Amino acid sequence: MAKLYFYYASMNAGKSTTLLQADFNYRERGMATMLWTAALDGRGEHHAIESRIGLGADARRFDTATDLWEAVCACHAATPLSCVLIDEAQFLTPSQVWQCARLADFAGIPVLCFGLRTDFRGDLFSGSGALLGVADKLVELKAVCHCGRKATMNLRVDGSGEPIHDGAQTLIGGNERYVPLCRRHFCEAMHGWT
Repeated sequence: MAKLYFYYASMNAGKSTTLLQADFNYRERGMATMLWTAALDGRGEHHAIESRIGLGADARRFDTATDLWEAVCACHAATPLSCVLIDEAQFLTPSQVWQCARLADFAGIPVLCFGLRTDFRGDLFSGSGALLGVADKLVELKAVCHCGRKATMNLRVDGSGEPIHDGAQTLIGGNERYVPLCRRHFCEAMHGWT
């Protein structure tokens, strides 16, 4: 039975690397996959999905208007898919998350989603919230705070490394823009708690 999976973590936990490894495992066994990533994340120099350790792959790009059910089923009709893998899944709409659940339940295609759980304020992304609610399996990937604890938060910083407290929920960036922290160090930085 196909399932909907949500692999979530803070920045630098290896979400894209894990997705690319899963894709490689399917393809190595002669199984067809379909990769997706958010259209608003255009950072990849050579590939749509790139990991910080240098792995990459081409992928289709989704935006809020993309009908994943229709697009995946059309591809599946031409070439049977063994798995759909979605990077930057926090940017899925709740409706698209339900389309992913439909793909697992009614098309029999496993869907593996990878993304951030929360934004730089500690608030859920809508796609992540929907995935936390409906995914069959939740898997937390581990990133490490500078203190050695598990990093669960994403601190947005300016060019000087100072915390940013306000702004749009989505601001694409990597290590120059975000720092993975444990909750304690996140609260110290954001709220001055000690």
